[in-house]
Amino acid sequence: MRRYSTENLRDIILISQSGSGKTSLGEAMLFNAKATTRLGKVLEGNSVLDFEPEEQKRQGSVFSALHSYEWKNKGIILLDTPGDANFVSEAILGLKACDNATFVLDAIDSIKPHTELLWKMAIEEGLAKICFVNKMDRERADFDQVLKDIKEILEIRALPITLPIGKETGFKGVIDVLKKKAYIYEKDGSGSSKKTDVPPDMLDLLDVTYNEVIEDLAEVDDALMEKYLDGGELTQKDISSALSKGLAQGNFLPVFAGSAVLNMGVQPLMDFICQAHSPKDRHIPTLTDEKGGTRQLKPEEEATFSSYVFKTMSDPYTGKLSLIRCFSGILNPDSTVHNSSRDSKERVGSILSLEGKTQTPLEQIGPGDIFAVAKLKDTKTGDSLVGEPLKFRFPTPEYPEAIMHMAVKPKTKGDEDKILPAFQRLMEEDPVLHVHRDEQTGEFILSGLGQVHIETAVDRLKRRFGVDVELKTPKVPYKETIRAATEVQGKYKKQTGGHGQYGDVWIAVEPLESGKGFEFVNKIVGGVIPRQYIPAVNKGVVNAMKEGPLGGYPVEDVKVTLYDGSYHDVDSSELAFKIAGSMAFKKAMENCKPVLLEPIMNITVMVPEESMGDVMGDLNSRRAKIEGMESRGKYQELKAKVPMAEVLVYASDLTSITSGRGAFSLSFSHYEEAPQNIQEKIIKEARAQDGK
Repeated sequence: MRRYSTENLRDIILISQSGSGKTSLGEAMLFNAKATTRLGKVLEGNSVLDFEPEEQKRQGSVFSALHSYEWKNKGIILLDTPGDANFVSEAILGLKACDNATFVLDAIDSIKPHTELLWKMAIEEGLAKICFVNKMDRERADFDQVLKDIKEILEIRALPITLPIGKETGFKGVIDVLKKKAYIYEKDGSGSSKKTDVPPDMLDLLDVTYNEVIEDLAEVDDALMEKYLDGGELTQKDISSALSKGLAQGNFLPVFAGSAVLNMGVQPLMDFICQAHSPKDRHIPTLTDEKGGTRQLKPEEEATFSSYVFKTMSDPYTGKLSLIRCFSGILNPDSTVHNSSRDSKERVGSILSLEGKTQTPLEQIGPGDIFAVAKLKDTKTGDSLVGEPLKFRFPTPEYPEAIMHMAVKPKTKGDEDKILPAFQRLMEEDPVLHVHRDEQTGEFILSGLGQVHIETAVDRLKRRFGVDVELKTPKVPYKETIRAATEVQGKYKKQTGGHGQYGDVWIAVEPLESGKGFEFVNKIVGGVIPRQYIPAVNKGVVNAMKEGPLGGYPVEDVKVTLYDGSYHDVDSSELAFKIAGSMAFKKAMENCKPVLLEPIMNITVMVPEESMGDVMGDLNSRRAKIEGMESRGKYQELKAKVPMAEVLVYASDLTSITSGRGAFSLSFSHYEEAPQNIQEKIIKEARAQDGK
């Protein structure tokens, strides 16, 4: 039997930028509901939500954490997500698992670009959205400014449900706008409060706010608007109905004020969450198949079982854990489900509820439940599990592209043998991480969303798999090309005791348009080179192109035409013509004005207005070409093209320049010729490494 019916279940994701206090809010909610016996503190390392060693080390969330509590006879499943852009995949997947999102905004620093990004994602996923303005007890806290930013940046009406009484060190409680009552809190973290009359100096503000809120609520429904315009008083039932309807339609954003660390103003938010979307209020994403067919299920227990795997994690005791959101139907322990993403069967043993790092067996789950299953053999993050052998699946999430790449060097031979299998396990848990071996440089390249993302992966690699590696800046994949044309002969002749080797070719080498790669043209006529040897010449040229004459970098954008040559009836062979082709190309490169090409990246940088000058100056020093700027509220979006070599460690530099408030994205644009002074420096370094 289920713990809570679908109607009495609520899923809530805590989401926003890093440092806003999401985990502290989650800890306060759990403590108030007596789901925990003490108020966990992130900075003290005793948070039940930030329990992984990497999180305690960094004093911030790195992974999503699940917990649950009961409040006002409702079962609340809480998903706390990291706010650091390095771990945005946790939020992307978490948004697919929940029905309601609570945006935790910093009363000091308001709304950063990362919050804007998450806001758009929440809209796309159709979640009901609530806001908690945190840190009202801190210096420079400004509730009114946050309300203005919500309207200007998030482009939605802010609906203050509570107002702060005092601010900074004088913050002492909140006013319930709709009930017109004040709550004065103890500052000991207990959550204890005393219900009192509204302070006289705040009565005018309350009246203005109340009328504005009621007017916004009345606009949700024509009948309510008519009643309001006729001078009628909206009842509590009218208000509750309008709140639910407006929340579902996204007409406004209900806003609460408080301090999570002091556990002040949290209970009104918890009360409101009980009125938020139940799983029955959310539209289930449409299932599709490879042929474009669709299937729509309803969030009912009687419907076909359907679910979505939004996270994979490793547990030291139970092994691989799949975290799953049920959208429809019922699932019991010891059942078989179908993985429609991979067309395979999966055996479900125990069904588990996660409460931080604690696991509790469940008897049954249904629509809205979020649960865990251990040791599913084929299932990965983003897969769909259904109750019938269907080929329909939920939409696959889109992840941001990795913007930072670091070379990973195993410290021992044993570590080298284990590195790829270990990273494969990590990539199952974090779909944004990527590891590959660069064919050009021979290095293992670990790609992620930033330095913290990569360093955390390396920490986990050592702690969980015993693989010790060191990070270093990767080699830039330079290339070489030519700026002139030439014709040369390549002749390979070797005489031994038996058969000798003979291959003779004439080739014309000329530059191609940028990005065209390589073109080989055969213009041999009259059989001066037998047909069977032509591919060997091509192979010889291609092999020679792997290392150009300047720095040993691959050559591209070259056209090679084979137009003449000669052969020997006995001594000619494929090997001889392959060597002749290679010799000819190497000789040609010396006469074709070879130049060095460097990779150029598209970069988009979001920075606070006050940091714009410093950021532009820094980019100019990196040889960037600024292409445009656009105002985005308090932030500026800057687009440019910049050499890859100049932004290999840009993440940490931007953090330093903007005090952690800047963000950027990178994508490959094209290759172009490097400036002469840069070429000379690169070539010198490359030859020094090769001992030339």
